[in-house]
Amino acid sequence: MTTKKKFKLKQEAEKKIKVIGIVLGILLLIFIFYRSNINDLKQLGYSEKAANNILLKFKKKEIIMLGKNKTLNRAFESEDYLEKNFTSYSKIKYQNQKNIIKNINKLLKKGYSNDEISLILSRGNDKDVSEFAKRDKIRYLEEFFSVSYSKLKYYDRYVEYMNNSREDEETSVLYVNLDLDKEDYQEPKQVNEFSYTMLVNKHHRVDREFIPRDLKVIDTDYASEKGMKANATAIAQAKKMIDDAKKDDKHIIINSAYRSFDDQEEIVDTYQNLYGDSYIEKYVLKPGYSEHQTGLGIDFGSTDTNIFIESDEYEWMEDNCYKYGFIHRFKTKYEDITEIKNEAWHYRYVGKEVAKYIYENDITLEEYYVQFIEK
Repeated sequence: MTTKKKFKLKQEAEKKIKVIGIVLGILLLIFIFYRSNINDLKQLGYSEKAANNILLKFKKKEIIMLGKNKTLNRAFESEDYLEKNFTSYSKIKYQNQKNIIKNINKLLKKGYSNDEISLILSRGNDKDVSEFAKRDKIRYLEEFFSVSYSKLKYYDRYVEYMNNSREDEETSVLYVNLDLDKEDYQEPKQVNEFSYTMLVNKHHRVDREFIPRDLKVIDTDYASEKGMKANATAIAQAKKMIDDAKKDDKHIIINSAYRSFDDQEEIVDTYQNLYGDSYIEKYVLKPGYSEHQTGLGIDFGSTDTNIFIESDEYEWMEDNCYKYGFIHRFKTKYEDITEIKNEAWHYRYVGKEVAKYIYENDITLEEYYVQFIEK
């Protein structure tokens, strides 16, 4: 009896082992199948978390057909994923924003189209979009946001400016982005970093301590006074321009360049005492708002005449200054944008590539700045 019992127990143990083996084998196959599917999705560009949720929601077949899609990846990573919005997620252009899926859901609920939502997402950061998603649906969304450099957060300012000025949408966007809807010198943007495309005007200021990069003394052969300074690269290009002009029998001289905050303050005080506040308002920039403090603004003149705008040298510079990285900064036709009266003598170094673009497209530094520099 004992032998039969042991044999029976042995058979039962073998059966259990076989069952366990079969179960483990099945689990292993399931795991291999699961990992294979995960890897398929990861090779398409989906994260581990997104791939796992895609499988749980039985969406692999549709995802394989769609291919890599950053917005869908974020959707399947997000707790805000809504099955009913799957198709919209796949058609909305991705932006790297923390609450992108939550905001897409809100905007879809308000009745915005996929294209409209893509436009909204592209015109602001996460905070801007989150705030915009709280407001009632805007009927004519593309009036302003079709302008590539428009900003979501400025929508109400665009509307107010256009209504008050009767300007078109693109002009309204440009002027508001430049803060031209605000009073001069009110709430200026602080400029702290030096660059060849830095913008300093009545709405963008540098502080008293700001000193340009590579400030060097200008050789006396090229300047009307000793000790004048400017950015070293701007000086080098100005010298080359003056030398090349001389070959064409044009005689150009530098009359003014870098001025510190204190220098500008002294100029303001002098002219204020001589001519009063109204003169300052029209013709002299307050300290911190002058391009001369950047070391990139240079006043040129002719050694043959005191009236530069009537000189051959002026005509030569108008045609050639961009080749050396300079632009004629303040022209009559730009006064509404620059808010500075025509200064035939004032040129600004911005670098050859930027100067060429500004020259060929006949725009201001302000326009270039809002299109390509400002973030």
